[in-house]
Amino acid sequence: MAYDTIMVFPGYFKNEILPDKVHVLNVSFMVPQLRREFGGCAGNIAYNLHLLGGDALPMGTVGKDFDAYKSWMDATGVRQDQILRLDDHYTAQAYITTDLDDNQITAFHPGAMSEAHRQVVPAKGIKLGTVSPNGREGMLQHAQQFAEAGIPFIFDPGQGMPMFNGDDLRGFLDQATYVAVNDYEAEVLMSRTGLSLKQIGERVEALIVTRGGKGSEIFTRKKLYEIPCAKAESLADPTGCGDAYRGGLLFGISKGLDWDTTGRIASLMGAIKIERLGPQNHRFTPESFAERFREEFRYDFG
Repeated sequence: MAYDTIMVFPGYFKNEILPDKVHVLNVSFMVPQLRREFGGCAGNIAYNLHLLGGDALPMGTVGKDFDAYKSWMDATGVRQDQILRLDDHYTAQAYITTDLDDNQITAFHPGAMSEAHRQVVPAKGIKLGTVSPNGREGMLQHAQQFAEAGIPFIFDPGQGMPMFNGDDLRGFLDQATYVAVNDYEAEVLMSRTGLSLKQIGERVEALIVTRGGKGSEIFTRKKLYEIPCAKAESLADPTGCGDAYRGGLLFGISKGLDWDTTGRIASLMGAIKIERLGPQNHRFTPESFAERFREEFRYDFG
């Protein structure tokens, strides 16, 4: 659970940063555009799964400044049963400055996220889960708790990948039911574990690799599924597209849908998200989503 403060610099970082002076870097950017968004992988994924009609239960640690986010969750109807508030911390914060070339400079304060290990995965009433970027100890412990409880889960390392070495990552693969990464994360995962994508796909029920505008691939023990990229009406903001995709994955898996259909639901979720600024500003009903899916892929998934 995090706040994303997004600023747009109407210029180019390359024109403001002198390569021979980076050792004494002291720059300031005027940013006339600023947005504060509700974000964080748990919040984003839960929001998307909830839109689809799934019963989403985000688990995360938040701080004393969480009231605005809580009001948003109240308004959208996303459950808060597993949100732990720690009044001696701030909620995680990302400060992102983007230039006109879409380069980004980001500062991230983990805040309460660093205390994620203080929460325990509920052993009952949970059908499916995901271990997404969080505090290091929290991710390790929650994966183990899912496995010990016999609850299938997606290992989704995302921005948390640098916290883990090869042994850590192989441990996650041994516990996880599914793995979801983007193409860059897939390269890091292969490098650190010494395993190929095919070998990783053979250790879990499915390995999902997203490739941006090139669609995605789902590796299973028996088959490779090529998932096309759904058509977006506009390209407003990619922030949160991966989380929207994962919300679609959780929905399809929880409904027992085949991988071709599950991948296409996830792909369409990413396309819908990219049409709006911020990770939680898109809207639809399950009925309108089903209609758009039918128009895009020429069949019904229900």
